Amino acid sequence: MGHPEKNLLECFRRLPDAERDTLVAFAEFLVERAGSEPVDKQPKPIPRPEQESVIGAIKRLSETYHMLDRSKMLHETSALMAQHVMQGRAASQVIDELEVVFRRHYEKQFGDDNR
Repeated sequence: MGHPEKNLLECFRRLPDAERDTLVAFAEFLVERAGSEPVDKQPKPIPRPEQESVIGAIKRLSETYHMLDRSKMLHETSALMAQHVMQGRAASQVIDELEVVFRRHYEKQFGDDNR
């Protein structure tokens, strides 16, 4: 994480909730003013197929939670993939946990904003 990004995050974490909301609103305003597309924070619901591979689930969940930085979940997702491939853990169990991982990261990043 670059210095300005780290500094902004540290400031954000020190603010009370009301001021956090103001900071986010201001940041969204600046993004709009700059002509960038605002970040779509809503997950795109994609139904889970009856028969799905672990890789297929990762692709589906990445598309569902398109707004997340997947690099922040790499350790958890690769560990689950290794459990499936190397230890023979059932795909359905791994996919269940992958869904929890993606949802948890979404909740952590967007909290109450996801409604």
